[in-house]
This record gives sequence, structure tokens and C-alpha cells, in this order.
Amino acid sequence: MSSIPMIEQTAGKGAARAAARRGGGNRPAGFGAGRRPGFPTYGFLGAVLLASIFPLYWSFLVGSHDNTFLSRGIPLLPGGNFLANAAKVFDSIPFWKAMGNSLIVSGVTAASVVVFSTLAGFAFAKLRFRGSRALLVFVIATMAVPTQLGVVPLFIVMSKLGWTGSLWAVIIPGLVTAFGVFWMTQYLRDALPDELIEAARMDGASMIQTFLHIGFPAARPAAAMLALFTFVATWTNFFWPFIVLDPSNPTLPVALQLLQAAHFVDYSVVLAGAVLATVPLLLLFIAAGRQLVSGIMQGAVKG
Repeated sequence: MSSIPMIEQTAGKGAARAAARRGGGNRPAGFGAGRRPGFPTYGFLGAVLLASIFPLYWSFLVGSHDNTFLSRGIPLLPGGNFLANAAKVFDSIPFWKAMGNSLIVSGVTAASVVVFSTLAGFAFAKLRFRGSRALLVFVIATMAVPTQLGVVPLFIVMSKLGWTGSLWAVIIPGLVTAFGVFWMTQYLRDALPDELIEAARMDGASMIQTFLHIGFPAARPAAAMLALFTFVATWTNFFWPFIVLDPSNPTLPVALQLLQAAHFVDYSVVLAGAVLATVPLLLLFIAAGRQLVSGIMQGAVKG
């Protein structure tokens, strides 16, 4: 077992060599070298950036005025009522409890999806067993089934288990996803050379040890992206938590829905709450952005 750390350290290099053998070295010399993006590229990226930022800016713009701002025309600059509207959000709903619930649900779900999807992806990509192809096709086919079709039987199961109103009713159904399995299968199939697995097995490593020392380190870039995607999707999920959770124990999207009264909707307060709910995601992207880019670059194909 003494050579497993050395095998683990060479996983990235082996993946790069395997990528080069698959055709990365067929590019002409100097292809892309010394070429910098021009004005059309920067203009297009700038337009995409502005289009992406506009919904958040509009929410902040509305949330910083009172509810009569539309009758006075559409403003272009923020007002001075955002803190007052944020205070109304905190007074109207259990905001901090809902945020804590969302952090728990999103964090546990993201970690679970990464672990189980990487295990399944490693098995589908690198292990040979009867029916593996048919089973993978079946897993992928489940992505075509609308979530709404499974709501009634899923709610009945959660009711029988006594989990309705509990966070477990939101966490358990999302512990693994078909998309996560497909994502990790495709990544490990190309990024992890079979030679590294054979070398670890010849060195006496069990399959679990091979996965921990070889498979999981090679899957880190894809696992980081999958964790981020899953966290964001779970954080913004409204449909199933709205059905199964009580108003006294909501996640953040469900709590924000409580801001809408039966006959009157104060859009300034509602959108101020939406901005507050988006802030943790922005902080997550800022904190994890450099690590994600670094991981992607380490796993990138270089010819």
C-alpha cells in the first residue's frame, strides 16, 4: 500500500496524458497561441453579464422604494427604503429560521449527491458488471419523468413515515439525482485512466481504497461543480417544500411566499426579501469561484 499516495499524485498527470492520447495533441502548433479576444467577444460577454445582473438589480430597485413607485414611473436609481423593507421582511416571516433550514437542506443534499453520484459514476464508468449499460440508461431515462408525477405517491410515503412538516421530507428524496450520476459517469469515463486503477489494484488496494485514493481525487473538479449546482437548485426549490413543510418550519422560498397577502401584495417587501435570499448564493459564488476555476483548470484537457 505504500505506493498508493504516489499513484494518487499522478492521477492528474495520467488524466492529461489520456486526454492527449484521445486527440488533444492533434492540434496544429501555435493553435490559439497569442490570440486575444476582440471587441465583439468582450461586447457579447458584457451583454450577457448585464442581462444576468438585471433581474437582481431590478429586485433591489423595487425593494428600495415604497409600493407606490410604479405609479410615479419606473425609476432608474435605487431609493432609500431598502432597510425599512428588509425590517418588514424580518418582522413578517421567520426569516432566520427559514435561512437556517435552507442551509441545512441545501448543504446536506449537495454533500450527499456528490458522494453517491461519484460512487455510482465510478462504478458505471470503470467497473464491468452485467447489466451496467441498461441500468445507466434506466437512470438517465428517469430524468424525462416530470417531478409532478411523483408528488402524490411521495407525499403518501412521507405521511406514512410521519415526516410531513419535517426537513427530512425534503432531504431524503434528494439524496441522489439521476443528473448527478450521469454527470460523474461521463466525467470519470474520460478523466480517469484505467491504468491507474489497475496499478492500485495490483498494489493490493481494495475497490473502496482505489476509489478513495484514485477515483475521488480525479473527480474533484466535476464534484465541485455538481455540489454548486445542487446547492443552488435545492436552495431555490419551492414546489416540493411548499407541499410537504409547515408554514412554521419553512425553507426560504416557502417563507418568502408568506409575504404575499390574500388581497394585497407589497412588491417592495417581497422583492426585498428575494434580494436577501439571494445574498447567500452570491457569497457562495464569490467564496467558491476561485476554487472552482482552479479545479476546472487542473482537470482541463491540455494538448
